[in-house]
Parts: sequence; structure tokens; C-alpha cells
Amino acid sequence: MLHRSLPCFLALFAALAFLGLAAPACAASDADLAAAVAKLGEPGFSEKLEAIETLATLGDTRAVPALQALTDGNLYLRDADNLLVVATEGDPDYRLSDPLTGAALGSAGFAELSRVIANNRLRSAIHTALAKLQIGDPDPTRRLAAAQEIARDNAPETAALLSEVLEHETNAGVRAAIAISLAKINLSSELPAERLAALKKLSDTLTLEVRTLLAPLTSANSDGSFAEPDPTVRKEASLLVSRIDRRLVLQDLALNLFQGISLGSVLLLAAVGLAITFGVMGVINMAHGEMIMLGAYTAFCVQEAFRMWLPESVFGLYLIVSIPAAFVVAGLVGIALERGIIRFLYGRPLETLLATWGISLILQQVVRSVFGAPNREVSNPAWMTGAFEPLPGMVLTWNRISIILFALAVLVAIGLLMRFTSYGLQMRAVTQNRPMAAAMGIPSGWVDALTFGLGSGIAGVAGVALSQVGNVSPNLGQTYIVDSFMVVVFGGVGSLWGVLAGAMSLGIVNKILEPYAGAMLGKILVLVLLILFIQKRPRGLFALRGRAAEA
Repeated sequence: MLHRSLPCFLALFAALAFLGLAAPACAASDADLAAAVAKLGEPGFSEKLEAIETLATLGDTRAVPALQALTDGNLYLRDADNLLVVATEGDPDYRLSDPLTGAALGSAGFAELSRVIANNRLRSAIHTALAKLQIGDPDPTRRLAAAQEIARDNAPETAALLSEVLEHETNAGVRAAIAISLAKINLSSELPAERLAALKKLSDTLTLEVRTLLAPLTSANSDGSFAEPDPTVRKEASLLVSRIDRRLVLQDLALNLFQGISLGSVLLLAAVGLAITFGVMGVINMAHGEMIMLGAYTAFCVQEAFRMWLPESVFGLYLIVSIPAAFVVAGLVGIALERGIIRFLYGRPLETLLATWGISLILQQVVRSVFGAPNREVSNPAWMTGAFEPLPGMVLTWNRISIILFALAVLVAIGLLMRFTSYGLQMRAVTQNRPMAAAMGIPSGWVDALTFGLGSGIAGVAGVALSQVGNVSPNLGQTYIVDSFMVVVFGGVGSLWGVLAGAMSLGIVNKILEPYAGAMLGKILVLVLLILFIQKRPRGLFALRGRAAEA
């Protein structure tokens, strides 16, 4: 039994060695490897080219440093003994090392060395050889680069190599890249059967890159002939292009939906505090955007404090600390404004609007005086950096996903606060009937102050979230104040469900219209649709009964 399975075992081991997947010590004998590397120092380019091809065939990854040194211009012959070495600049002499083992070989002056010259043809051969040697690297990024480099060579043995590698590859991204690289080679074959087989292998890789690759097969020349002469191959290519087009349309729709939900979550954070204050007190607070700005600058200050006084290992926690800090800062400013100015203006909406607008200008100027006019950058923590790709070409960033989840968490927390706490009960009582609430002993004045502080604090938390998707500036709040009012009016004053529905609806509609109408025209269309909507439902999607609605 053993003697029957031995040839199969040896054949499998040889294939793994050729692909660079076996141990380097077993890929080639030391003598053959050393002889091929030494031949790189031959004076003739043909001898060097033969040595490069030999190293690629041997499949031993120990040859990578020597080939890399040759293409980088760091491979030399030591004049004293004609020894091939890798030389790196030192002070004052060059440091020498063995091109195979990396062992130190002392130092030498530049005059004692002769550089091994490589022309463009050799460099091209080296790139292909390095790719073949690195195709079995544990790092998927290196395997991907190696597969793409190999694909430049249309030789039959290259196609065979990629086919073998594809069978063993487990990483989905690398598999897709290898499949495309292999298809590029096979689609140039003179045999229709091989071209058809290449199309079938691409049937699971429905990406824009594949569509670009297949487009010439389905197009006609100026004289009416086709670039692809075989009708069967041409039909298969056309069907595959149609599938890719449908996939790309759905992918674009999914991306627009994600970006719309992302924008909606930002609008939700910006508008939910405004909906609370407007619903309870009926105050048109034009300084609400500046509460968002104060929260963003609070995040910037906390970030700088972490950088100055705490070790780098805990820097990522600054964002967690910024959330309650921004809530407290913006909330206290809101309470101070309500107690100091706004409470004297209840029942006079025009004066309230003008007063809060003036407050917004004052706050902007204060921030400019303290922090300066230039934008400030708030870095993303490591756990919010980067993105993932659920489908090829569909990239979802972690910071946007985090903001979506955070916005929903804030909305749930506010809902629980209003539903299950005595303060929430008092707030709802004041919203529905202020005189009756006051007659029942509810301190409506302090409910107003705490409500204004709560709305301002939530706006500050929104500023922390917004600092993760853009720069922080004194004009940050002005970007979102109009959209926030649109969300409140569309969803219904004082309704959390209305704010959620309004924010998500406006965000998704904006992002769906943008590719066709542009950003500015898209906003105008949304505003026109909103005006038409409030003609039919002036109280919004979810109208509440209470003072604001009755007014």
C-alpha cells in the first residue's frame, strides 16, 4: 500500500515546492540554489537572465533577497575575491552581507566593489520571478501583488501556475484577483474552448474590473466585424456583461442606501435635541447648531488632553470620554441661556428667533477667539479606522457604521428617559398641557430649563459624532441647522418617531437624488417635496397633541 501512494506523495510535494508553499529548505538543493545565485554576477545579460529563470523554477524563497537586491541596484561583486554580496550604505564604508543567508561579510569601500548591472529586460524577468516565489507567502496582500505581477506574463506555464495556486487559495479577495489574472491570460488564447472556459471561471466574479475586461469581446469594429470571432464565446461574454450590469446597479443602490442611512443618522443626532426643545417650549432655537459646534470642540479638547497627559496606549478611549464631556458642556451652556435669556421671551417667537440667532453669532466668535478660525482635526480612534468590503467594490467605513449605531442608541436612551422616569413624565405633561401641569405642582420653569439643557446636551453629543466624519470649525453648526429644522417639521414636532422617520427619509432621498441631480439641486428638490408635503400634513408625519401642535 505504501509503495503505491509514494509516487502521489512525491508529486504533491514537488508541486507545493514549485508554488513556494513547501519549506524553503526543501524547495531546492543548496548547491543548485547557490550556483544559480552566483550566476547573477556573470558579466553577460543572457547568463543573468538564465539564472533568474532558474531561480524562479527552483521555487526557493531564499532567493528573494538576491533578486530584490539586483533590481534595487544593491547587488555587487567584491573585487578582492569576486564574491557576490549585497551592499548597503554605511558610514563611511558599505556594509556587506551574503545574498542567500544574510550573514554579515564585513565592509568595503565603494572603490572595492563592482555593481551588478540589470537592464529593463532583466528587471521585468526579476519581477515575474519574485511574483512566482512570493505567490505562496502567508500575507494575502503579498500573494495578491504576486498574482497581479504574474498575470503580465502570458506564457502557458504562467497560466498553469495560477491555476494551481487558485485551487489552494482560501482568501476570497486573492481568489478573485487570481481568477481575473488567469482569465486575462486565457482570453488571449487562440482556442475558443479556452476562452469559453475563462468566461465560465469569471462567472462568479461580477465586478467592474471583469466588465472592463469583457467589454471588447462584445463590441463591434468599425467595419461591422466583431473583436471576438467565435459566436458562442461572444454570446457568453454578453450574458456575463449583462449579469455584471445588473449586479452593479443593485450595488450602487445598496451603497446609496447605506450613505443615505449614514446621512440620516447624522441628521437624527443633530435634530433630536431640537425636536425636544421645540416640542416642549415652542422655542425656535437658532443657536442649536452652535451647541453641536461646542460638542465637537469639546471632543477636540479631550483629544488634545489625552495626547499631552496620557500614554498612547489609551488614546483610543478619548472618544468615549468626549461623549459625556460634550453632553455636560453643551447642556450647561443651554441651561445658562434658557435661564438667562430665553425664559424672558416665551410667547414672543420673533424675539426668541432673533435672540437665539444673535447668541449663535456670539458663540461662533468666542470659539474663533479661543481656538482660531482654521479647522481643527479630530482623529478617528484605531477601532473606528478603516472599512470592510462585504462585496467587491462595496466599501463600508467603520466610522459611518459606528455613527449609525450610536445615533440609534441615543434615540433609544431618550425614549427610555421620557417613558420610564419622573422627569420624562413631567416633560410630557408640560408638552400636553402646561397650565394643568403647573396646577398639579410640576415646576414647569425648571422643566423648561432641564429640557433645554437636555436638547443642547444631545446636540453636543451630535458634535462628537460629526467630528469623526469631518473637520471641526466655528461654522460647523450652520451646516446642519437648516436640515435639522427640516427633519423636525417633516417628522412632527416633539415626536421621537417622527425625528427618526424624518431624518432617515431625508437622508436616503438626498443620497438617491444626488447621483442624478447633483448635491445642490438634490437639496432643492428635497425642499420642494417637503413644502408640498406640509401643505397636506402641516403637523408632520407624527403629530403630537400639545401646546406646539395646538398653536
